Amino acid sequence: MKSTVLRWIRDIIVIIIGSAVYSLGVHIFISPNSIAPGGVTGIAVIIAEFAPIKVGTLILLLNVPLIIAGFIKLNKSTMVKTLIAVGLISVFTDLAEMFVPVYKAGAGDGILAAVFGGGIMGFGMGMNYRSEGTTGGTDILTKILGMRFPEMKLGVLQAVIDGIVVLGGLAAYRDINVVLYAIIAIFVQTKAMDFVVYGGNDCRFLFVFSDNTDEIAKRLLEQRRGVTLFKAEGAYSGTERKVIATAVHRNAYSKVKRLVHEVDPGAFVVVTGTSEVLGEGFTKV
Repeated sequence: MKSTVLRWIRDIIVIIIGSAVYSLGVHIFISPNSIAPGGVTGIAVIIAEFAPIKVGTLILLLNVPLIIAGFIKLNKSTMVKTLIAVGLISVFTDLAEMFVPVYKAGAGDGILAAVFGGGIMGFGMGMNYRSEGTTGGTDILTKILGMRFPEMKLGVLQAVIDGIVVLGGLAAYRDINVVLYAIIAIFVQTKAMDFVVYGGNDCRFLFVFSDNTDEIAKRLLEQRRGVTLFKAEGAYSGTERKVIATAVHRNAYSKVKRLVHEVDPGAFVVVTGTSEVLGEGFTKV
């Protein structure tokens, strides 16, 4: 019970910081340069351009029906944290208008606003995701649609929704540069969020099929790498052999590939990318 309470307190503190960071990205770089980077925030930026309502207030108002739907359809713990995050983002964004100066890009300088705005927003979003919360908005809609249409990937659904918002920005501002800056902001935002959530722990997972499995495994162990051996049988030949499975950091992948080639140039190797590996030798669980 005590550990659960402490975890909640820690998560709420991180969400407060993450929401503040996200709000600064919106206020300083995104809103003053009319960049609509998808989602509810993008819609709020567009509306605020033509209506006398603050961006933070619009973010809250637009999120109300989505949050209600989220409480009905999704995990309640996540939605409580999301509700806290949305409320904080709304308050922080509107407060920032009173105290924090903005970056107004000159002609042709919108790319700087898109990069820095997207990066800061992504950093804040990542902090919220790591604490099992979200920044609300279309994240909620995407998850609900994913439950309704499980055959569609969440990434595709999110891209479609963001694309609609970006095109809405084009219709509102009638400026192709707005669309291009929004695309850049979304891309940078996604990369920054992934870096925070996964810690930049980009790894490779290898399956090695070889007639010299024991020698390759021995060499890998000498490099202090974790190695798992599986027994496998060829469907065509019926021959039994061992298969090596090992995970390596991205910067060590070339070294391992070279080792396999030195032992058996004819080895068959399957390599997959993985965003995170937990356990001994990698990030702690």
